[in-house]
Amino acid sequence: MSRSPEVRCQGPGRPKDMEKRAAILKSATTLFMRSSFAGTSMDAVASDAGVSKLTVYSHFGDKDSLFREVIRACMQDAMPDEQFTYHPEVDVVHVLTDLARRMVHIDTDPQMVSTFRVIFGDCQQGNPRYGRLVWEEGPLRGRKLAAGLLRQAEQEGKLDLGGLTPEVAATQFFALIKGDVMMRRLCGCDDMTDPSCRVAVEEHAMAGVKTFLRAFQPR
Repeated sequence: MSRSPEVRCQGPGRPKDMEKRAAILKSATTLFMRSSFAGTSMDAVASDAGVSKLTVYSHFGDKDSLFREVIRACMQDAMPDEQFTYHPEVDVVHVLTDLARRMVHIDTDPQMVSTFRVIFGDCQQGNPRYGRLVWEEGPLRGRKLAAGLLRQAEQEGKLDLGGLTPEVAATQFFALIKGDVMMRRLCGCDDMTDPSCRVAVEEHAMAGVKTFLRAFQPR
């Protein structure tokens, strides 16, 4: 019987394998955010993580897959799936308010803003698929999870989407909460070290929740 390889692309099992995987993700995150996708090589990631390039490939397959895992890990850390869990015993107002606060925190986080600047730079250089990976693991993932939450809330009679699909309603919710917050940060218009800016951003998010509920709470 042939022996299985020590490291597999999917689901490395040994403790040392997991340590190496974590080190690779940490190094890749730092390098992608600092040097963009195009400016980061697998050699550089391997060197920074203290592993061989073969180890990087055995864990993640290729550069696109590594980049996707970095974005997925960042978004899971910033907004875990549990944030979208619907609990019938919890007022939907509280659920949406907590979600809105977390969303604007992400959009005003300096590291997140810097990351989006780098990604947009890659897209402008003719690499749109990198932006597409961010879209799929970030906003699109969030929209799908939010749609599931809204679907359950409607089934419980806590919301009335008025014939809209949960996906469309989730898009409306995101638009109301986000507004121009991210664009203002990308353009350097807000200083988030200023307490008044943080207050204004949160007030904007809470106004978005109120507007959404005004439209979709059962009459």
